[in-house]
Amino acid sequence: MANINVGVLDFEKVSSQPVEIVERKGTGHPDTICDALAEELSIALSNLYREEFGAIMHHNVDKALLIGGVADPKFKGGKIIEPIEIYLTGRAIDEKNGKKLPVKELAVETAHKWIKENIPNLDIVNHVIVHPKLKPGSKDLVELFERFQLKGEIPLANDTSFGVGFAPFSDVETIVYELERALNNKEFKKEHPYVGEDIKVMGVRNKDNIRITIAMAFVDKYVENIKDYVEKKEIVTNYAYSIAQRLTTKHVDIFINTADDIENQSVYITVTGTSAEAGDDGQVGRGNRVNGLITPYRPMSLEAAAGKNPVSHIGKIYNTAAMDMAERIVAEIEEVEEAYCYLVSQIGKPITEPQVCDVKLRAKCDVNKIKDKVLKIAQEEIDKLPSTWQKFLNRHFRLY
Repeated sequence: MANINVGVLDFEKVSSQPVEIVERKGTGHPDTICDALAEELSIALSNLYREEFGAIMHHNVDKALLIGGVADPKFKGGKIIEPIEIYLTGRAIDEKNGKKLPVKELAVETAHKWIKENIPNLDIVNHVIVHPKLKPGSKDLVELFERFQLKGEIPLANDTSFGVGFAPFSDVETIVYELERALNNKEFKKEHPYVGEDIKVMGVRNKDNIRITIAMAFVDKYVENIKDYVEKKEIVTNYAYSIAQRLTTKHVDIFINTADDIENQSVYITVTGTSAEAGDDGQVGRGNRVNGLITPYRPMSLEAAAGKNPVSHIGKIYNTAAMDMAERIVAEIEEVEEAYCYLVSQIGKPITEPQVCDVKLRAKCDVNKIKDKVLKIAQEEIDKLPSTWQKFLNRHFRLY
């Protein structure tokens, strides 16, 4: 059995504290684009390796950099002057047993496919240049990976690192997450094509008042003039209110594009629906954590989970495992109000043998009365770790 500790949360619930801050970077945010392209490349590589060798080979493609372009947005439609450049870098086996693998071609193909499906106003031919810069991993880490993978044994941690998770979401966390998902819903976009994919949501709760600030890139060709922009912004604001009011009983204020200067017609319009065209750059790991949020009032890991290999990289699997563990404990043990989970690995040791699994609870009863139930769930989640890679390949975890 793993080294599992069960204790009591000794601080006030976040939702009861005077102030709470939550953020989510949406689909078209430059940082999220980098996370998405890294993770999709990892999935594509994993599938390629399984087809060629029957097992996932060593790779970590969790480094990506987006360099914004230059654009000239205008009402009724502007133009891109200089394209966005995306560098996909990291380590991936590109040759084995004398057979060369098309990993760089796969990187470009995967990036184009994701961009085309998720940011439809971004032309993959004229607006984006993808630079694949992938090289084989170091001999020691590749050998560590193959030591277990080709023998069918329990994976050995390929880093000394930690993962954290918590459950459930507070009202503010739920609102921030659900608002971005609703505004980036493809059905919503069919009726409101002027809403771009670059949507960042910041939630601030001050006692019982929640203020939601949304930065949303409008697509210029769908906006006639400043009057049309103001009217469309009002439509989206009202829609956002309708979503938020279903998720809390607290007072909510919603603001969209607060830097707009309507009088001088200086507003947030873009050619492509993302600030990456001119206003911002991006990098893997600077955006949402594995639960889809940025939560400074909760425990967080700074790991860039997207793009890491799904078999043995702790920065990926321990963070998602800790999240699953916390969610199960809250869902299955009625007495538990809140759960925080922490997992720590040691490089070279089996991933099912963390140095410690620390579970902290807020419960309606003495924690000792439910300790056995908690230990059972925690151990079950740890035992599942060798098969967690399947969840990543099936996109059970949304890491962007």
